[in-house]
Amino acid sequence: MLFSDRHRQHYARSALREVICQLRFPAILSIGANEPAAFQEAVRHVFPRYARKVDNPPPKPAVVNGTTQLIQQPAVVNYHFLSADSRWKLNLTSEFISLSTLAYGGWESFGGMLDLPLAQFIRLYQPAFFQRIGLRYVNLFSRRDLGLEGTPWRDLFTAPYLGILAEEDVEEARAVQAGVSFDLRLDSSCRAKVHAGPGLVKSTQPGAAQDNEVKFVLDMDLSMGGELAPMLAAGALETLHGHAAPLFEGAVTDALREAMENMEN
Repeated sequence: MLFSDRHRQHYARSALREVICQLRFPAILSIGANEPAAFQEAVRHVFPRYARKVDNPPPKPAVVNGTTQLIQQPAVVNYHFLSADSRWKLNLTSEFISLSTLAYGGWESFGGMLDLPLAQFIRLYQPAFFQRIGLRYVNLFSRRDLGLEGTPWRDLFTAPYLGILAEEDVEEARAVQAGVSFDLRLDSSCRAKVHAGPGLVKSTQPGAAQDNEVKFVLDMDLSMGGELAPMLAAGALETLHGHAAPLFEGAVTDALREAMENMEN
């Protein structure tokens, strides 16, 4: 069973590593051409740290005169606004605005952090519509941290997320690659791209020690596309959030819930 009908759960030992919300819109050239001073002033008391970076996207294949060539994409100016503790990051480019956090404390607090910058972005830049609204949850499960060392993944996750590891005759150590990926329509307007499976998680911090524990990754990217009116953005995010819980609860077993210390609302 892929989805669970359990009501919303809270876990004292949550595996959430990062939550990311991104809203894409038709290109607004003035964002890349001018420093967003008015936008910064509107959010500066919440996101006081600022940095401007230039991202160089990888080349994309394109057919030119009948042959396929790799065409270098234009550089993208990416404005970063960070909270004082750097645990919340707001990004603004000419094609998207996003909010991400390593300190997710619940949907209400996340929405509260998004309300101001999203409202100010709409007021200042007046996007015609949003082409894609996405909400991504990245979970990293550590058996060591949860006191589950020696417990097979098949006892902690349901079969749709395990691939070959769901089979009793497959030893984890023999599985060179055992990830599962799927792209699923959730309703007429929402879809979910999910990746699940064990792997090593490398630190991107310079000089940081690498962790050699194999963790289970559950990466859920939920989205809504089309031409979404800016005034409907908050409702779209609520809808996506509503789809996240049945997916997550459908992935984990009672043994894992107990280890994460389920806390009733």
